Amino acid sequence: MHDIRTIRDNPAAFDAALSRRGIAPVSSQILALDEARRAKILAAETAQAEANKAAKEVGAAKGRGDDAEFERLRALVAEKKSEIAALTEKAKAEDAALTDLLLGIPNLPDASIPDGVDEADNVEIRRHGSPRNFTFDPVEHYDIPAIRPGMDFETAAKLAGSRFVLLSGAVARLHRALSQFMLDVHVEEHGLTETITPVLVREEMMYGTGQLPKFGEDSYQTTNGWWLIPTAEVTLTNIVNGLTVEESYLPRRYVAHTLCFRSEAGSAGRDTSGMLRQHQFEKVEMVSVTKPEDSAAEHEAMTKRAEAILEKLELPYRTVVLCAGDMGAGATRTHDIEVWLPGQNAYREISSVSVCGDYQARRMNARYKPAEGGKPQFVHTLNGSGLAVGRTLIAVVENGQQADGSVDLPAALHPYLRGKTRINADGQLV
Repeated sequence: MHDIRTIRDNPAAFDAALSRRGIAPVSSQILALDEARRAKILAAETAQAEANKAAKEVGAAKGRGDDAEFERLRALVAEKKSEIAALTEKAKAEDAALTDLLLGIPNLPDASIPDGVDEADNVEIRRHGSPRNFTFDPVEHYDIPAIRPGMDFETAAKLAGSRFVLLSGAVARLHRALSQFMLDVHVEEHGLTETITPVLVREEMMYGTGQLPKFGEDSYQTTNGWWLIPTAEVTLTNIVNGLTVEESYLPRRYVAHTLCFRSEAGSAGRDTSGMLRQHQFEKVEMVSVTKPEDSAAEHEAMTKRAEAILEKLELPYRTVVLCAGDMGAGATRTHDIEVWLPGQNAYREISSVSVCGDYQARRMNARYKPAEGGKPQFVHTLNGSGLAVGRTLIAVVENGQQADGSVDLPAALHPYLRGKTRINADGQLV
């Protein structure tokens, strides 16, 4: 959510920041609701003071035998009580309308990020490695002979419909090895706290991280009201939901490997071949909770943690900062890491690392107590993929494909595969 006091103090700056996302001015609507709500609250407080004064005078009127004044005052008290109730209800309704409006407004983009409307306006900030020079025409992951036996889309479609895959044999084992490798690096080298979380959450948790109310169509809800998480960002970030922690508690750095579920609403026709865009997939997610002054440095450190996975897997990548128009609703600054996929002859997103400032913390009411005392402050939250397991598998096999149809696997994975180093053209780990 947004700080209403900041909007009151500088509505033009608020609208200007949102305009970078292509959103029309909304401060006047916000302030009109806020003013109406505050006017009702003030009127109710005034009526309450009048009722209290009249109530004190009722006894005095009765004591001196002034029946007419007694009845007038008693009627006034009853009238004020009714007026207070009506004003309170109207204030509650306007407060709810204001909250609903604020909940649907995305985070304000950081002043440091570029202007723009889509991915064409994103700015590359660094690049690592060079795409391999193939002596043959590389193909996409699902057309590699070594991979075809273990990547079954037809059976998955029979079981669940489109945008699912059934992995088996060497491919399934590679997928498992990748997730274990990522977790080990993040825990043992990066110092993150490994966490196992639910994949079903209450609705308020989806509100807390900003998936609701605006993006409900992108996720799945069960018939009894739970939501399937689109990412472990939801569960990991909401660990601090409703908490006021000591400053010494921060920073908190979590990592979790979970199933993720997305409806992919609005993505018809995009990446429909293969397993690049699925309704169900696995991801190793990182979340950090910090003090406000530490979040910028943490954002860069978190980006480096995701990049380290790709470097250990010997995969070429580039890192871009997203423009204001291409950034997710909850972020104030986002780095996308794009891995090279030779089958597509393109860099494709494999991790999105975002700093959300206090946007999610306000929605969750997550604060910390400064060590030197004073009023509790909102924490800052950050999240990022470290990495998307399926997309990493795609990158590994496409970059490792050989002319004979086999796939050479990165050395970092060999210990996780009991010393096996490749998948031969028949789909066997050898």
